[in-house]
Amino acid sequence: MAKIGYIFNTAHCDELDKDRKWMESYGCTLIMEEDSEHEVLRPRWKQLMANLERGDELILSKFSNAVRGCRELSAMIEFCRIKVVRIISINDKIDSKGELFPETSVSQILEAFGSLPEEVVALRKANARKKQNNKHMRIPKSAVAQSKEDREKTIVAMYNNGHSLDDIWEISGFKSKSSVFRVLNKFGVELNRGKFKGPLGKRKKHEEE
Repeated sequence: MAKIGYIFNTAHCDELDKDRKWMESYGCTLIMEEDSEHEVLRPRWKQLMANLERGDELILSKFSNAVRGCRELSAMIEFCRIKVVRIISINDKIDSKGELFPETSVSQILEAFGSLPEEVVALRKANARKKQNNKHMRIPKSAVAQSKEDREKTIVAMYNNGHSLDDIWEISGFKSKSSVFRVLNKFGVELNRGKFKGPLGKRKKHEEE
């Protein structure tokens, strides 16, 4: 049984460092952090959910930090119920096991769920402003290198967890799908679905991403 945390790095939440420390103190063996650029597809969240095992504990900063609406919230709760996964939301002060926040009332839980759509809209607006402000900023080379490494890990993880090539390509930011295949080839990933099977062979040099 593992304790796994999830943080969406949004400009809207100023408590992420505090939540990260809370998760570490609670004993999280892994804290998955999603970059705000991936707000739509959230590959790390999907990777986390795909790898949850029976009896694990899922620790969130806030429900609105993890899901994008009441439908996703309902699906997550049902999934965790079936898997017997304990859900802890730090800032909503909700523990599905009813141990960590005994003072939280039913009315407070309903209020947290009812305000979810409004909080998600505020989060998206904050991320949009952040993207606009960063559009013309110069990115240090070290940051670019780190981003490239994370991008490659995300591509491999998404493919291994069954995501479509179209979804992976959209997340990657590459100009062509051949760049996605180059990453898969680099990490020795064997293609196992669609018309692509087996290891990748040598490919002609295409336009650099």
